[in-house]
Amino acid sequence: MPIRSLGYIHLDVTDLAEWEVFAGEFLGLMPTPAPVDDSRYYRIDHFPSRLATHLAGTPGLRALGFEVLDRGELAELADALRAEGVAVIEGDDALCTQRQVTGLISFRDPGGNPIEAFYGPVLTHVRLDTPLVSGFVTGAQGFGHAIVAVEDVSAAYDFYTRVLGFWERNNMRIGDGELFFLACNERHHTLGIMPMPGPGRLVHVMVEAQTLDDVGLAIDRAERLGVPMQQTLGRHTNDHMVSFYVYSPERYAVELGWGGLRIPQHGPTYAITQGAFWGHKFTPPPEAATG
Repeated sequence: MPIRSLGYIHLDVTDLAEWEVFAGEFLGLMPTPAPVDDSRYYRIDHFPSRLATHLAGTPGLRALGFEVLDRGELAELADALRAEGVAVIEGDDALCTQRQVTGLISFRDPGGNPIEAFYGPVLTHVRLDTPLVSGFVTGAQGFGHAIVAVEDVSAAYDFYTRVLGFWERNNMRIGDGELFFLACNERHHTLGIMPMPGPGRLVHVMVEAQTLDDVGLAIDRAERLGVPMQQTLGRHTNDHMVSFYVYSPERYAVELGWGGLRIPQHGPTYAITQGAFWGHKFTPPPEAATG
């Protein structure tokens, strides 16, 4: 099982100040010193950071970082990727410093999404302080989950399951294609791959809070700060999480939830025909409504 969890997400953004409000004042993440200029780093647990934003001319996903056990597993994964003809770049000291890890490799998935595998987060041992949120569900389950777009879902499914060691929890039809929810630990899903034309890109990120009150209070903060709602409070049919979605400054869907299923073992996969038992009513982005 090469991949253990989702470790971090690094984003290119056009406005760091917007993200300071979004990540800090709305989501309740803890700002932490950044090891590079023109960047902002955020903590939610013992990791040195789980989310980082970097000032850039064009927004986009800079890296989706997955954790492996140690340097031996990282070397084995690099060899497996090269055997598949995937170009693998060994992370140098400067990149490891940026990611706050001991070692890493970077590569692209079949959709072109920038992926990294790493081991050995470099801990700061500074006490976590998240006064807006009682805590986040992480540990062996990692940061949360992410959904990425790919053009060829079959190729991406083969890559993530056969090469990286994910397994399928469930799927859902989307038009003529399928969205797959993939797991690598007891979190219901760590990664989703969904069909979209064009180059791969980040679609959605989820962080899980420890209490339902954390979710309700975040809804109040979203209204106060003018964070646009994407989906109202609802409960998912696959992981049973109670959550709501907002639009990030770059219009990624960001979900804050509570109470997601924990599945300690592999189980039979299944298909769902709708995303929510109740709620999760969709609202288009503000520019779509006004333009």
